Amino acid sequence: MQTSQQRFEVATRGRGTTNITAQVQEAVRDSEIRTGLCHVFVQHTSASLILCENADPTVRRDLEAFLGRLVPDGDALFRHTAEGADDMPAHVRSILTNMDLTLPVADGRCALGTWQGVFLYEHRTDAQRRQVVVTVQGKT
Repeated sequence: MQTSQQRFEVATRGRGTTNITAQVQEAVRDSEIRTGLCHVFVQHTSASLILCENADPTVRRDLEAFLGRLVPDGDALFRHTAEGADDMPAHVRSILTNMDLTLPVADGRCALGTWQGVFLYEHRTDAQRRQVVVTVQGKT
């Protein structure tokens, strides 16, 4: 069993999704692992990772509309507002959508479905720089 780990940074433009499929697939390719698992982790508590539709961007816009209704900025329920009205909602959104993904590796690539992509989901309203760790384990 072999293990490989890479890190990369994602610059976001604020709340919304950024497709990181190519960077994840590159880390898997560079690992030279043919069969195994790819674990992707974002090192932040106000951003998350999602496996989502990659062809129609309205899917991700609808997801944002849903989360905006479910966890609105500035809700009086939240006491943790140290960094603004979007602070606690960003933490809740991250917990609901997860900070990691585990994907199968087959033939030296993530075995994603036809319409699946890996996205970093920024939950803060301002632009951020996010760190992503990709760990690949398996057989070469």
